[in-house]
Amino acid sequence: MKISTKGRYGLRILIDLAHQDNSKPRLIRDIAQTQQISEKYISRLVIALRQAGLIRSVRGVNGGFHLAKNPKEITLLEVIEVMEGPVSIVECVKYEPVCARRNLCGVRTIWQQLNGNIRSMMKEITLEDILEACRQQNGEENFFDYCI
Repeated sequence: MKISTKGRYGLRILIDLAHQDNSKPRLIRDIAQTQQISEKYISRLVIALRQAGLIRSVRGVNGGFHLAKNPKEITLLEVIEVMEGPVSIVECVKYEPVCARRNLCGVRTIWQQLNGNIRSMMKEITLEDILEACRQQNGEENFFDYCI
Protein backbone atom coordinates (compact mmCIF):
# COMPACT_ATOMS: atom_id res chain seq x y z
CA MET A 1 0.00 0.00 0.00
CA LYS A 2 1.36 3.36 -0.98
CA ILE A 3 -0.45 6.66 -0.53
CA SER A 4 -0.17 8.65 -3.74
CA THR A 5 -0.05 12.41 -4.24
CA LYS A 6 -3.86 12.37 -4.47
CA GLY A 7 -4.12 11.22 -0.85
CA ARG A 8 -1.26 13.34 0.47
CA TYR A 9 -2.32 16.50 -1.36
CA GLY A 10 -6.00 15.97 -0.46
CA LEU A 11 -4.94 15.94 3.17
CA ARG A 12 -2.79 19.03 2.69
CA ILE A 13 -5.77 20.88 1.18
CA LEU A 14 -7.85 20.01 4.25
CA ILE A 15 -5.05 21.08 6.59
CA ASP A 16 -4.79 24.37 4.72
CA LEU A 17 -8.53 24.99 5.00
CA ALA A 18 -8.60 23.99 8.66
CA HIS A 19 -5.77 26.36 9.49
CA GLN A 20 -7.55 29.34 7.92
CA ASP A 21 -10.34 31.44 9.35
CA ASN A 22 -13.43 29.47 8.34
CA SER A 23 -15.55 32.63 8.04
CA LYS A 24 -13.83 33.54 4.76
CA PRO A 25 -13.71 31.06 1.86
CA ARG A 26 -10.25 30.07 0.61
CA LEU A 27 -9.47 30.39 -3.09
CA ILE A 28 -7.78 27.59 -5.02
CA ARG A 29 -4.99 29.93 -6.04
CA ASP A 30 -4.29 30.76 -2.38
CA ILE A 31 -4.21 27.08 -1.44
CA ALA A 32 -1.95 26.39 -4.43
CA GLN A 33 0.45 29.15 -3.45
CA THR A 34 0.61 28.15 0.21
CA GLN A 35 0.89 24.42 -0.47
CA GLN A 36 3.02 24.70 -3.62
CA ILE A 37 0.62 22.48 -5.57
CA SER A 38 -0.60 23.41 -9.04
CA GLU A 39 -4.02 25.06 -9.25
CA LYS A 40 -5.02 22.61 -11.96
CA TYR A 41 -4.30 19.61 -9.72
CA ILE A 42 -6.07 21.17 -6.73
CA SER A 43 -9.09 21.87 -8.94
CA ARG A 44 -9.35 18.14 -9.65
CA LEU A 45 -8.81 17.09 -6.04
CA VAL A 46 -11.40 19.43 -4.51
CA ILE A 47 -14.12 17.72 -6.58
CA ALA A 48 -13.68 14.45 -4.65
CA LEU A 49 -13.40 16.28 -1.32
CA ARG A 50 -16.58 18.23 -2.03
CA GLN A 51 -18.52 15.17 -3.23
CA ALA A 52 -17.52 13.35 -0.03
CA GLY A 53 -18.85 16.22 2.09
CA LEU A 54 -15.46 17.15 3.54
CA ILE A 55 -15.42 20.63 2.02
CA ARG A 56 -18.06 22.95 0.67
CA SER A 57 -17.79 25.51 -2.05
CA VAL A 58 -19.11 29.04 -2.07
CA ARG A 59 -19.81 30.63 -5.45
CA GLY A 60 -19.49 34.22 -6.43
CA VAL A 61 -17.12 37.11 -5.94
CA ASN A 62 -16.34 36.13 -2.36
CA GLY A 63 -16.37 32.44 -3.19
CA GLY A 64 -13.95 29.68 -2.42
CA PHE A 65 -13.80 26.63 -0.16
CA HIS A 66 -14.46 25.89 3.52
CA LEU A 67 -14.28 22.75 5.59
CA ALA A 68 -17.74 21.21 5.71
CA LYS A 69 -17.06 19.48 9.03
CA ASN A 70 -15.24 20.20 12.24
CA PRO A 71 -11.62 18.95 12.05
CA LYS A 72 -12.40 16.64 14.99
CA GLU A 73 -14.97 14.86 12.80
CA ILE A 74 -12.68 14.19 9.81
CA THR A 75 -10.56 11.06 10.10
CA LEU A 76 -7.38 10.22 8.25
CA LEU A 77 -9.03 7.03 7.02
CA GLU A 78 -11.93 9.00 5.56
CA VAL A 79 -9.60 11.35 3.69
CA ILE A 80 -7.38 8.61 2.29
CA GLU A 81 -10.31 6.45 1.22
CA VAL A 82 -12.02 9.41 -0.47
CA MET A 83 -8.87 10.20 -2.40
CA GLU A 84 -7.41 6.69 -2.95
CA GLY A 85 -10.19 4.16 -2.49
CA PRO A 86 -10.33 1.44 0.16
CA VAL A 87 -7.17 0.96 2.22
CA SER A 88 -5.78 -2.47 1.44
CA ILE A 89 -2.26 -3.75 1.96
CA VAL A 90 -2.79 -6.63 -0.50
CA GLU A 91 -5.39 -7.16 -3.23
CA CYS A 92 -6.95 -10.27 -1.68
CA VAL A 93 -8.00 -8.26 1.37
CA LYS A 94 -9.86 -5.71 -0.74
CA TYR A 95 -11.21 -8.00 -3.46
CA GLU A 96 -12.19 -11.48 -2.31
CA PRO A 97 -12.14 -13.29 -5.70
CA VAL A 98 -8.71 -11.98 -6.78
CA CYS A 99 -6.69 -14.95 -5.57
CA ALA A 100 -7.56 -18.51 -6.50
CA ARG A 101 -5.56 -19.69 -3.46
CA ARG A 102 -7.51 -17.65 -0.90
CA ASN A 103 -8.95 -20.75 0.79
CA LEU A 104 -5.50 -22.38 1.04
CA CYS A 105 -3.51 -19.32 2.08
CA GLY A 106 -2.38 -19.29 5.68
CA VAL A 107 -1.13 -15.72 5.42
CA ARG A 108 -4.44 -14.21 4.28
CA THR A 109 -5.79 -13.96 7.82
CA ILE A 110 -2.59 -12.17 8.86
CA TRP A 111 -3.06 -9.68 6.00
CA GLN A 112 -6.67 -9.16 7.05
CA GLN A 113 -5.70 -8.52 10.68
CA LEU A 114 -2.89 -6.19 9.70
CA ASN A 115 -5.15 -4.32 7.28
CA GLY A 116 -7.82 -4.03 9.97
CA ASN A 117 -5.28 -2.64 12.44
CA ILE A 118 -4.06 -0.06 9.94
CA ARG A 119 -7.63 1.01 9.16
CA SER A 120 -8.48 1.23 12.88
CA MET A 121 -5.46 3.38 13.60
CA MET A 122 -6.18 5.67 10.65
CA LYS A 123 -9.79 5.98 11.84
CA GLU A 124 -8.61 7.17 15.27
CA ILE A 125 -6.46 9.99 13.83
CA THR A 126 -8.47 13.13 13.16
CA LEU A 127 -7.65 16.22 11.16
CA GLU A 128 -7.53 18.05 14.50
CA ASP A 129 -4.84 15.61 15.70
CA ILE A 130 -2.81 16.29 12.56
CA LEU A 131 -3.19 20.06 12.98
CA GLU A 132 -1.98 19.80 16.57
CA ALA A 133 1.02 17.70 15.52
CA CYS A 134 1.91 20.33 12.90
CA ARG A 135 1.60 23.12 15.46
CA GLN A 136 3.79 21.30 17.98
CA GLN A 137 6.47 20.50 15.45
CA ASN A 138 6.60 23.79 13.57
CA GLY A 139 4.99 26.41 15.75
CA GLU A 140 2.09 28.55 14.64
CA GLU A 141 4.18 30.93 12.53
CA ASN A 142 5.77 28.14 10.44
CA PHE A 143 2.64 26.03 10.31
CA PHE A 144 2.84 25.20 6.62
CA ASP A 145 6.42 23.94 6.58
CA TYR A 146 5.49 20.28 6.67
CA CYS A 147 5.67 17.20 4.53
CA ILE A 148 2.95 14.59 4.33
